[in-house]
Amino acid sequence: MQAIRRLLRMPDSLYLSLWFPDVSGPGILPHVLAVLQQFPFSAQRPGIAYVAVQPVSWNEASVLERRFSPGIAPEEAVLIAADLVHDDYAYTFDAYWDLWMPDESGQQWNLVPSLVKLIVQGEEFDEGAYEQTGHIEVDFGLDSPFLQENVALTEETQAKVRDNVSKLVEFTMKAEKNTQATTRLLWSESEENLAQKLIARLQKVQ
Repeated sequence: MQAIRRLLRMPDSLYLSLWFPDVSGPGILPHVLAVLQQFPFSAQRPGIAYVAVQPVSWNEASVLERRFSPGIAPEEAVLIAADLVHDDYAYTFDAYWDLWMPDESGQQWNLVPSLVKLIVQGEEFDEGAYEQTGHIEVDFGLDSPFLQENVALTEETQAKVRDNVSKLVEFTMKAEKNTQATTRLLWSESEENLAQKLIARLQKVQ
């Protein structure tokens, strides 16, 4: 499958994993808030749009799901989760940021609200899944907005791709620097060397 992805350059899912000290019980909440406060929310769809609480594993039914339109502040979203804090629970926060995306013709670019999921995992949730994917895992969706490998690099497209990549890099750095994260990993589902791909693409759009 990985060979097919490389050959056809299928879009790849993109994640940021963060690990923290002192995460038992409510100790995880300050870390969640700190990461959310670094996030560059969409001007068109600001705030947290969805909060869900998941017990034991992803195979279980959620015990809480709430959607918000307009979105709510990170502080308010974390307070909702705080009422159901357990080491074997996970918590999902949906938010949007604005990324440059081409239309079907590839000629017109627009800032489009794009979904980002922040997934928080207690240390006993899903048999310690956090060890692989982080106490906090940020799901950015597909990597297409940051690579746009099928789009010709005109001056305009260079600027758009560079802006998207810069936003990703800036948030990734802030999520580590301005929180108490001990480890940070930006990775893709196919396990290709994402950092090299982003650097190579960014060099092309300097």
